[in-house]
Amino acid sequence: MIIVFTGNGKGKTTASLGQMVRVLGRGKSALMIQFIKGPWRSGEDEFSERFALRAQTYADPNADQRGQKIPTPQFTVKKMGLGFVGILGDKLPREEHQKAAEKALEYFKEEAAGKKWYLIVLDEINVAVSLGLLKPEHVIDAIKDYPKERLLILSGRGAPEEFIDAADLATEMKEIKHPFNDGELAKYGVEF
Repeated sequence: MIIVFTGNGKGKTTASLGQMVRVLGRGKSALMIQFIKGPWRSGEDEFSERFALRAQTYADPNADQRGQKIPTPQFTVKKMGLGFVGILGDKLPREEHQKAAEKALEYFKEEAAGKKWYLIVLDEINVAVSLGLLKPEHVIDAIKDYPKERLLILSGRGAPEEFIDAADLATEMKEIKHPFNDGELAKYGVEF
C-alpha cells in the first residue's frame, strides 16, 4: 500500500512516525529514510536510539503466555539528506544535495528489495522532487513494484500528481494556524 502525506500544514513527518509506532506495536519493522533533513539531532533520532536499546535490553526472545515466539520489531531512522536546501545558512552546492537525494533513492531500492522492512517512509521525498533534486519519474520507477502487502509512505509538501495517482491513500495537511507565522521559532518536541 502506498500512502502520501503532503500539504503546507504541519504533521507529515509526525503522521509518518505515528504510522511507524502503529506498525511497531504489531511487531513489524519500520524504516524512515530522510531525504532532506540534515545532521542535527531530532526527536525521532532520540527515539530510534532509545527504542533499539530498549528492544535489545528488554525483549524476551523466548515466548509469550501462549507459547508464541515474540519477534523484536526494528525501528530505524536513516538520515541521508544534507539539510534544508538554499535556506537556514545552507552553503552547499545544489549538486551535493542532488547526489545525496539520489543516494537515498538507491538505498531505498536496496532496502525495498529485501524483506526486512514492513514499512518504509521516504521522508521529505516530495520536497526533494519539488526542488528538482530527483525526477518524479525516477521515484515512480523505484516504487512501482513495491509489494502491496507492505506499507510505503511518501511525505513532504508539494507531492507531484504522479505520486498522488500512484497512491492508495493520500492525505493533505492544511495549515490553519501556526506560531511560526507570529515569529516563533521551531519548537523542541513539536517540529524536531
